[in-house]
Amino acid sequence: MPRANCYRVAGQIWHITERCHRKQFLLKFARDRRAWVGWLYEARKRFGLCVLDYQVTSNHVHLLVLDRGRDEIAAAMQLIAGRTGQSFNERKGRRGAFWEDRYHATAVDTEGHLARCLVYIDLNMVRARAVRHPREWGEAGYHEIERQRGKYRIIEREVLSGLLGVAEQRLASVHEEWIEAALADECLSREPKWSEAIAVGRRCFVEEVQRNLGARAHHRSIAEDDGASVLRETDEPYGPISASKRAA
Repeated sequence: MPRANCYRVAGQIWHITERCHRKQFLLKFARDRRAWVGWLYEARKRFGLCVLDYQVTSNHVHLLVLDRGRDEIAAAMQLIAGRTGQSFNERKGRRGAFWEDRYHATAVDTEGHLARCLVYIDLNMVRARAVRHPREWGEAGYHEIERQRGKYRIIEREVLSGLLGVAEQRLASVHEEWIEAALADECLSREPKWSEAIAVGRRCFVEEVQRNLGARAHHRSIAEDDGASVLRETDEPYGPISASKRAA
């Protein structure tokens, strides 16, 4: 799986997913999910991490960030993952890995593609049938997008608004319209491209990502998926998702 720092391009949006070791539910308690969010806030302060959205589930996390080209993403991921796992293991008297070996990074295009990725992240726990609406899950960027936080702000709402092509004063209402429309249309199917592909967006965007990756992506195929071009991690088609598989 590629890491978010596989190549540095200032202005690139990355959707990062990281899973608990062997998909264990190590984040099932709110205190541990809040600890992850706390270290995300610390990473924003220390490294200037530009956060656009996030979601902490019971066994994996989603993080949507804008690359400022200063190696801040790699440093942030090391801090957040390391401190969260260390704290959990110390409290539980546990040994061993807390996370899978590598996190996955998907390059995401702007505006409409970014909007779809944002809603996909926010509806994660609805897909998992843990809640009926994103507002019911505490450890998520949804709340900050809807109600701007002050002192402990994590999400860069002004940056997010610009990338979406939405005025900042309208961000909350437009975002909620997207959420409600997706819920009304029951758009709750898992879409592997957002967490398994190398890049998602316009054809020209995906081709540029492929060129920037050079030999590492030369043999990867570009496919069309529901109005988006997708640079796949492998040439194998996305397989069917069993009814028992958790949201991702």
